[in-house]
Amino acid sequence: MNANDKIILEQIIDQEHKDRAASSPKSEFFEIFVAEQVLKDYDLGYEEIESGIIGGGNDGGIDSIYVLVNGELAQEDFDISSLKKGVVIDTVLIQAKLADGFGETAIEKLTAATEDLFNLGNDLGSMKAVFNDGLLSSVANFRRIQAGLASKFPTLRFRYIYATKGADPHPNVRRKAEILGEKLKGLFSHADFSFEFLGAPELLKQARREPPTAYNLILAENPISSSGDVGYVALVKLRDFDGFIRDEAGKLRRNLFEANVRDYQGSTAVNDEIGDSLKAKGREDFWWLNNGVTIVAEKATVSAKTLTLEDPQIVNGLQTSNEIFRYFSDSNTAGDERNLLVRIIVPTKPESRDRVIKATNSQTNIPPASLRATDKIHRDIEEHLRPYGMFYDRRKNLHKNDGRPLDQIVSIPLMAQAVMSILLQRPDDARARPSSLLKKDEDYSSVFSTSIPIGVYLKCATIARKIDAHMRKDAALDARERNNVIFYVAMRVAAIASGKNKLNAIDVAAIDLALVDEDAIQKSFSAVKKLYDGMGGGDQVAKGSKLVEALKAEIGTAII
Repeated sequence: MNANDKIILEQIIDQEHKDRAASSPKSEFFEIFVAEQVLKDYDLGYEEIESGIIGGGNDGGIDSIYVLVNGELAQEDFDISSLKKGVVIDTVLIQAKLADGFGETAIEKLTAATEDLFNLGNDLGSMKAVFNDGLLSSVANFRRIQAGLASKFPTLRFRYIYATKGADPHPNVRRKAEILGEKLKGLFSHADFSFEFLGAPELLKQARREPPTAYNLILAENPISSSGDVGYVALVKLRDFDGFIRDEAGKLRRNLFEANVRDYQGSTAVNDEIGDSLKAKGREDFWWLNNGVTIVAEKATVSAKTLTLEDPQIVNGLQTSNEIFRYFSDSNTAGDERNLLVRIIVPTKPESRDRVIKATNSQTNIPPASLRATDKIHRDIEEHLRPYGMFYDRRKNLHKNDGRPLDQIVSIPLMAQAVMSILLQRPDDARARPSSLLKKDEDYSSVFSTSIPIGVYLKCATIARKIDAHMRKDAALDARERNNVIFYVAMRVAAIASGKNKLNAIDVAAIDLALVDEDAIQKSFSAVKKLYDGMGGGDQVAKGSKLVEALKAEIGTAII
């Protein structure tokens, strides 16, 4: 290893820790940093990355674990009911240590934990003395998804990561990783297994790798352009479109689909029909049989038969794109010269971009609740928070990529959880349904509405961020436990600050944030923690209704 690699990596970690999450312990931030690099191609938000951090002791050598289904992060409330055949379940397990090398003991712990946790015949409930609640909950989530999809014969892929500041591991250490692979194959004979050692050189390389912002789309013929060159219609060879949506490693560029309001549904009647059309190779060209794909871009430049797109987003055609990707991955495509109809739109205003997304996704049967980030209320929140030094992530990771500190960024899911906890006094739902909280129209409209005073969103976001910063200073509080209690603390802090045990929107908007100081937060944290621990603590307590009811009673007593 180049001696400078370790020094430069340490400099980067020190600076990013200071700039992005100074209130977190450095070792915890390193776990986040490594997970971000490992999962970079999935374009996960900070809260999503943090949701996989195990934390605490009895972690079996697993610092974080992520289950992804068809490339989408599958948290505990992930719905598998619409998935059919052709499903891929990726399980990523990471050990990240601020050490200068790789040790055999770390992998031995991973191996022992794997044999215990991923043996489906073992009862997870009997392992509470061996493994912490966060790890058991994460593995239980994997088991739920695997069991629910077993009859669909999903592809299982296990990816183990061991990251340090060190160099190449000793052959004895590598042999331990091979033994781990053998043990896993003994549990899941048809699963794919990989083990990666990430030292300073590898982490530096991954940290420096930024997804490109400009992509070339090769056209079959010269495009038809609109007046002012703000839009194009073109035919694109299927294989060239497949190349457009793949990264250098041949994987699907998921960042291209961020703005698409649908999730890929796997095998459905519609998708099967698209797949059948691709495989048929009849007389008809593919674009005769398919509505095509719509792309929005910040800028588009034509040179011969190549269209260079700045920050492109496929806003309609996710299902078609995924079926094309599958077709060129699994089928004999030699000699396929068929075309896809592609529309490229270069909106002149952000509002136009939103209207394109909504319009192109409203022509088929999509629940209204799926069209979220384009709603006026989110633009209003974004504009309202900015003068107060807070940045609302209508587009995931936009502000993180711009270098904003994490404690100044508020994602849509975090805002929803904060409002759900403070205004609606449902912190149990906020904890239990982080990814599905807004899928029901009634939940969404109760949280995000132009009838709610805009100040509610500023107060809720500020309170949540203040509490998060306070709790991160507590070294004894790991990420999982912090996530379990933060929204209960927010509910209590807001109620105490307002002097009411039941708040309406006007009450929340009127909260004096000066009253939400370190002392007030600590008192509310202590009160919540006492109730939480008294009930046994853990994920199930945080997700249940009993803690909410107990807290409401405690708040009533405290206000009197």
